[in-house]
Amino acid sequence: MNQPICVHPENKKVFLFREKPYVLVCATEHYGAVMNRPFDFEKYLADAAEKKQTLTRLFVLFREQQSVVNPYSTCKPESPDYISPFMRTGPGNALDGQPKYDLSLWNPEFFERLHRFLSIAYRYGIIVEIALLSNTYSPEVWALNPMNSYNNCNDVDEISWMDYTTLRHSKLSSWQAAHIRKIVEETNRYDNIIYELCNEPGGGFPGKETYPSTQEVNEWLIWIAGIIRKTEKKLPNQHLIASQEAFTYEPWLQSSDMAFANFPVDVVNIHPLPGTTYQGKAYDMGTFMSKQLKLQAVRDYCLATWKEPKPVNLDEDNVASQYKDFDGWTIHRKRAWVTLMSGCQYDYIDFSIINYCEAGTLLSRKYIRTWMKHLSEFIHSMDLVHAHPISGWLQLQPAHTLEAVMASDRLDYCIYLADNRELGDEGVGSLITGDIVMDLPEGTYHLSCYSPVTGLYSPALSIQGGPGFHCSLPEFVHDIVVRITKKH
Repeated sequence: MNQPICVHPENKKVFLFREKPYVLVCATEHYGAVMNRPFDFEKYLADAAEKKQTLTRLFVLFREQQSVVNPYSTCKPESPDYISPFMRTGPGNALDGQPKYDLSLWNPEFFERLHRFLSIAYRYGIIVEIALLSNTYSPEVWALNPMNSYNNCNDVDEISWMDYTTLRHSKLSSWQAAHIRKIVEETNRYDNIIYELCNEPGGGFPGKETYPSTQEVNEWLIWIAGIIRKTEKKLPNQHLIASQEAFTYEPWLQSSDMAFANFPVDVVNIHPLPGTTYQGKAYDMGTFMSKQLKLQAVRDYCLATWKEPKPVNLDEDNVASQYKDFDGWTIHRKRAWVTLMSGCQYDYIDFSIINYCEAGTLLSRKYIRTWMKHLSEFIHSMDLVHAHPISGWLQLQPAHTLEAVMASDRLDYCIYLADNRELGDEGVGSLITGDIVMDLPEGTYHLSCYSPVTGLYSPALSIQGGPGFHCSLPEFVHDIVVRITKKH
């Protein structure tokens, strides 16, 4: 077995996987591939591999409820089709009308699907982030959880849904610990996995003072990390741990300073949302399902955290994923490019991938899924070990554009330019023309333009570097990449 994916020793913002530098980028299904019985994950993974997607996430316990805003996903199986890690034996029925769970009995069907999923992803070289636990959000979602006292026959205490992400109840905590140990023991053999402590942990609820605080939830997260580390000490492999620190419900705040400090995680997951803070500054990266672009905030947060010695994943970007149309997909293409060209990783939920449509729709494959393939191919064509973002390099650029620049040791400069106007702004999506000016180190270079839409380069021009280098751009719509590579 190869060494598991790790943070690259020469560049802490990228990964080392199977002896190659690796960036995590994907348009992924909504993480229910194993739990949802009708979902054909072999078809999903085959398409993800063909589209050069390097990451997929996987929930192993959480089950979500259908909603008006987000009615369908792989995380929302019908009750008879939900496959839990635990056997459903009864006596009696759970709140979903199916037999109650026995938390002491592991479900062979779940683990067979889990190993088959991980084995296929292993063959394709796709990293799987295994989310061990998740926020439960509301009484209605908590009612679907096997660890809810009404859903099992194991004498678990009846609790408020908010307490699920705390250490307040010893019986519940012991079952959570057993679940974590079992998943870690079962999956330790794979080199293509990362463990996530909890999806979207939150505290600081409005209302009673007795509700869990963010500090209490963070203590619970630290406890989970300790279980993983202790379990893996006895096993052949040690894997990366990803998570975010607990966010605050009211006032809404998603802080990230602790996650970069002494928090026991190797990878910082940040959902790109409003109220995300770092070192006292807030970044409004777009409201959930809003169809907002917010490119500058996305770029600036990535650049601000570049100096931190942990990779950052803009995880589960949902700013426009409800909109399975050209405009929504274009927003995510731009956000993905800006994120990677500013030194972070990127994960977008592709809601076109559901049961019986495991490779997406014809249109999603033509547009967003192919666009993400181009991005993955482009970023992995760079010298990632020596790559770093450059801020404020351009002295001139076309109106209405935002730049994100990545360079590798003065040998390779990649300039991403995107129309920064929001949907509804005058002129958004129209032809853009103009020039760029920068101080390019002396030398002879090849200059070409690259289309994030087609994945094609223009013919290369031979140019000479120097102060105030000037280049006239071809007309483009929405975005373009200028690549300047030094001749050897």
